[in-house]
Amino acid sequence: MHAAPLAPIDNPPSWRAESGTAAPRRLVAADDTTSADTAYRLACEGTGLLWQGDFQNARQLLQALARRTERKPKKNKKPEPDITPVQAFHLHRQALGQRARILGMVIVPLEGDYSIPLRRAPDLKQACTEAWGPATGGACMVSLRELLGVVGAHEWRKKGVEITALGEAPHNRIHPHYGVFSPVRGEYVDLVASSPIPNKSLAFDIGVGTGVLSAVLAKRGVQHIVATDQDPRALACARENLQRLQRLDKVELLQTDLFPEGQAPLVVCNPPWVPARPSSPIEYAVYDEGSRMLRGFLEGLRAHLTPQGEGWLILSDLAEHLGLRSRDELLGWISEAGLQVAGRHDIKPRHSKATDETDPLHAARAKETTSLWRLTAA
Repeated sequence: MHAAPLAPIDNPPSWRAESGTAAPRRLVAADDTTSADTAYRLACEGTGLLWQGDFQNARQLLQALARRTERKPKKNKKPEPDITPVQAFHLHRQALGQRARILGMVIVPLEGDYSIPLRRAPDLKQACTEAWGPATGGACMVSLRELLGVVGAHEWRKKGVEITALGEAPHNRIHPHYGVFSPVRGEYVDLVASSPIPNKSLAFDIGVGTGVLSAVLAKRGVQHIVATDQDPRALACARENLQRLQRLDKVELLQTDLFPEGQAPLVVCNPPWVPARPSSPIEYAVYDEGSRMLRGFLEGLRAHLTPQGEGWLILSDLAEHLGLRSRDELLGWISEAGLQVAGRHDIKPRHSKATDETDPLHAARAKETTSLWRLTAA
């Protein structure tokens, strides 16, 4: 006996998606009677399921779909051919993208005030306001996965991330905002906290993000820091963190692409480490298509360094181990920019994926090193 087909939604509410993805072309009503197998089949076909049942049951359905996306395919009789690291990277991103598309098909309604008109729905108004700004529109719909991401960001913002380089608890936490990359990997922070500073009068922090590197530089005695970012969310996040840490008097925040005007004896940049196309706003902190930010920093650095000044480029070599960029390419860009390498400080990763042999990119991650390149005018 087959279940009755789910009723189509003819006039759905407006679609909200932080990533800019289009709304599903087909939308059906789903509720507590919808089985996980039916939901999975429809989601794989690209049909959105607008939830009309219990909110907590929708969360359980999403978990059930996630488990189905993680099922290993049956082994073929023929052995799989060896693939290169770059092929492994693209296959991994393809799989993640497909998983995100499937899980994004579970959709919940939102009222104009960010309330959720479902049974047992929590009050997520504060989390939504932090992520999207004050509620000003009408009713809409959003993928449950994205909404739970908003909730997760809200929890991170409340809890914060402990940064040992900023001193003793509880006055050493950075609170990331929604859409601003969290400094959960502390290696690059430790490099900035331990490398000798050539001159403490002035520093530029290119791509300020949460403000963590500006805070570390201020704690180390740099008298004035000009910190830039293109993203208003990042600037607001940095301002709030620096204010909380009582370092804002040392930092000037500017919305601009890469460099501020003038020169400094120290210019610090931690660009995205992997040259690939971002698929969502948060990925702009990880993926730098065509190495745009990296190359822009190198090409403009010499003009913004005072005589005897140093540029600190903080960069992982993961892209090299993935076959996405070579060391010779990086050194060539440095030389072409009229720069030379005055020194380099290296650190090995401490995150769990570096030792997780089940990770599809484990071979590359196990070799990864994060470096602080000290660059000067040639």
